[in-house]
Parts: sequence; C-alpha cells; structure tokens
Amino acid sequence: MNNWHDLTYLHAGTPRQRAAWEAIHRLGIMERLQAYQPVLAGTIPLDIDVADSDLDVICCASDLDAFDRFVRDAFGRQDGFSQQRCDVNGVPSSVTSFWHGGFAFELFAQPVPADRQNAYRHMVMEARLLALSGEQAREGIRELKRNGMKTEPAFARYFGIPGDDPYQALLEWERYSDAELAELIQKRT
Repeated sequence: MNNWHDLTYLHAGTPRQRAAWEAIHRLGIMERLQAYQPVLAGTIPLDIDVADSDLDVICCASDLDAFDRFVRDAFGRQDGFSQQRCDVNGVPSSVTSFWHGGFAFELFAQPVPADRQNAYRHMVMEARLLALSGEQAREGIRELKRNGMKTEPAFARYFGIPGDDPYQALLEWERYSDAELAELIQKRT
C-alpha cells in the first residue's frame, strides 16, 4: 500500500501524475502547508482521474481562521482564488480553491487529523479495492466518472456496495480484511 504522505510516487507515475507532481513542487504547497499535515487525496493519486479532476490537499487545522489567513497570504494571488466555510458531516471546514500549473487545487481543512478525515479514508479504501481488482476496475471507475458520476458513488455502483449513502457505505467496508474484500468483490462484480 502507498505511503500517501510521500509524494515521490507521483514523480514516477503516469504522465498526469508527473504533471501534478511538477505543479505541486513548483508551488511548494506541501512545504508551505507543513504545519497543517497536508496530504494529497482524491483521484489523481489513485490514477482514476478524468480531465477535470482537481488536486485535493487535505489539512488539519484546529484554528480555521488562522488557516484561512495563512492560505490567503500564501496562495491568494493564484488564479481563481476563493475561500468558503461549510460544515461537512457536522464538522466545521474550510475550502480554498485556485488554479496553478494547469491544475485546479482544492485545499480542504478541518480540525481533524488528515488521516482521519473522510477524504483520506475514502482514498485508502478505494486504493484497497483497486489493488484487489486490477485495471478493469480502474477503467470501469474512470468510465463512470467520465459519465458524470462522483468518485464514491462510482465505486459503490461498480462494486455493488449497498446503502443509500455511498460515502458512508464505502467507509463501512473499512472493517473488512483484504481477503474478505476480495470475496465481496467476487460476489458483486
């Protein structure tokens, strides 16, 4: 399994992953956000991205006001810069968006360690499913995404994960071992 905190996998990855690594590196975003435990999450690390996929950087910020000020000072001159606040599953969150190096960046912060945030947990679960399923699953997910489906609903549809909320249903599969997941996948696909 990947160490998602070490971005060197991007440098040796697909052309899109290498381009993402270059944009991240040139911006110095991970170094600049180091105090906020940044982790790149989402579809590009998993190689299931589509043309409009963004670079999602998730962060832990106990003081969202201070985080917003820091991000505004560091990246506020980037094209399309915007910030907003929202609650995600009852957790106060900050979302900052901008463009750099041909990529849309989204910085997402909560007062929760990055590796306990749902975006990270979803990515780890999705990586496990892809590792157990192979390239056919990766292409199936991409096709569902190209047809407009969001990532977690695409995984739920492709793997037949039951439940009304695909975001929560995917997290419920965390409890299964890889052997149990392989069995579930075989039954559903």
